[in-house]
Parts: sequence; C-alpha cells; structure tokens
Amino acid sequence: MSNSALQIESYALGMFQTNAYVLTNPATGESIVIDPGMDPEILLDALIEKNVVAILLTHAHLDHIGGLNQVRAMTKAPVYIHPIEQEWLTNPDLNGSSRWNLPQPIVCERAEQELEDGQVLELAGLKIDVLHTPGHSPGSCSFVIGQHCFGGDVLFAQSIGRTDLPGGDFETLMASIQDKLFELDDETIVYPGHGPKTTIDTEKTFNPYVTGMLR
Repeated sequence: MSNSALQIESYALGMFQTNAYVLTNPATGESIVIDPGMDPEILLDALIEKNVVAILLTHAHLDHIGGLNQVRAMTKAPVYIHPIEQEWLTNPDLNGSSRWNLPQPIVCERAEQELEDGQVLELAGLKIDVLHTPGHSPGSCSFVIGQHCFGGDVLFAQSIGRTDLPGGDFETLMASIQDKLFELDDETIVYPGHGPKTTIDTEKTFNPYVTGMLR
C-alpha cells in the first residue's frame, strides 16, 4: 500500500488537547486507533462506521488513555502498550490521573498485547515498526508506517516532550530522538501527541532543543 493511500484522521481531545489518530487502510476497510484521549465523544462518533482492529498506545499518561475504556467497549479491539507501562493503565497514581481534580481517576484493564523495540506489527494490512523511545515516560513507543511516524510526546514541532514527570529523563529523551527518530528518512512526517504535525528534516533544522546536539 502506498503512503498516499493511508487515511489519517486526527482529533484533539480533552483539556490537554491530546491528538488521537485514526488510521484506515482502504484496501482492507480496517482501522487502528492511536492514543484515545480524554473526552472522546468526537472520536467515538468518528468510529461508528469504522472496523477498528487495534488500539495502540504511545504511552499511558492520563491524557493519552482517558478515552480508552469507551473506545475499547465500542470496538472490542485489543490494546497494545510497552510492558513497562502495563501497570500504569490500572494505577491512577502511575498514569497521573489521581493528581488532577477529575470526576474519577482513570482506571483501565491491562492491555492484551505488549510491545517491544524493533517489533513489526501487521495490523489492518499495514506493517508498523515499533520503536521504544523512552524519556518522556519510560515505556514511550513510536509507531512508524512507511514515512509516517506517530511518536506521542517524544518530539513536537519545534519542541520536545517534558521530562519532569515521574519516569522522565532528559538525556534518555534526547537519545531517543537522536538515535531512533532522527535515523528515519528526513521526509518522514511526525504526528505528535499534541500540536501540529512536522517532519524529521524540519526538526533537525529548526528545533531549538536538538539542533545543537546533533552528532
């Protein structure tokens, strides 16, 4: 399947405006959801006519899993996460929701599938390369489909993920960006967890957090 054939929809959800992505392969009629965030009503509406076969989580902070229970109930699709953050789904202290004044803390069931670095998933007729890209959180993963990269909160347009939350580490994040994401083709489009999409070349050239650290 060509890159141009992949249908990508994005929805900025909840008070953190977290990007949820719906990827659809027209050849199979199947879809994948990445990071179903908080207040997912518009996402749920978009999924009514979709055949969702998997839910991929870049990581398990509250704003990326806030709508997981609803999407899971609607689609019956299996959830994929890095094993380091498996327990974050069930523990509000780990996913951070206990620290916010929410109607109720976020508690989800464990994921059915666990991810590993270098793994290639075959879902919805797509080949998805899994990169373990910690630093923002210890289990953060990026999903690469051709020249599309869904990286969660690792790399943003002219910014990077925060590292002051539990399990975050600046040096680890920079290594993930430099040694994993910046090894992708320069034309690769990066779809971040917040804000607009960008490209690897743009961030190598203009991102003030990383341009001075390139080897």
